Amino acid sequence: MFSNALGGINAIYSCRRVVPLYDGGMVKSTTEYMGGLHCEAVHGPSGNRIATDAPADNHGKGEAFSPTDLVGAALAACMSTIMGIAAERHHIDLKGMTLEVTKHMNADPRRIGRLEVVITLPLPADNPWKGMLEQAALNCPVKKSLHPDIDIPITWIWAGQ
Repeated sequence: MFSNALGGINAIYSCRRVVPLYDGGMVKSTTEYMGGLHCEAVHGPSGNRIATDAPADNHGKGEAFSPTDLVGAALAACMSTIMGIAAERHHIDLKGMTLEVTKHMNADPRRIGRLEVVITLPLPADNPWKGMLEQAALNCPVKKSLHPDIDIPITWIWAGQ
């Protein structure tokens, strides 16, 4: 990466092309290490706080979300939000929709290997907006930001009458 004259990073330079950075969605958060493998992250604009702990299988107690748990939660929240935006445009009520994410870790190297997503919608399977809603979820920014080696199978349950 290269900085411009004002000190801000304005593009990522690769061997093939220049990719301009979009900074219209910039949000700052601050994370403090609290000791004992616990952290607290603070969302700058709202002041909301999230506590984390190392998972029980990696030296922690599992007393809160682990950082990799938050990746799964972020994926679910992003998919829900993007589907909600699309649904609102067409006056579709998604209240009661749930997304469940099961995270599987790989051992060597330790990283997320699989995020299984189950999306349960309060709509019937023959809903005319089914394809649009599915595409909205598949194109959420978090999903597009995850490494392609992470397997992300999605199960759709259309539970409405």
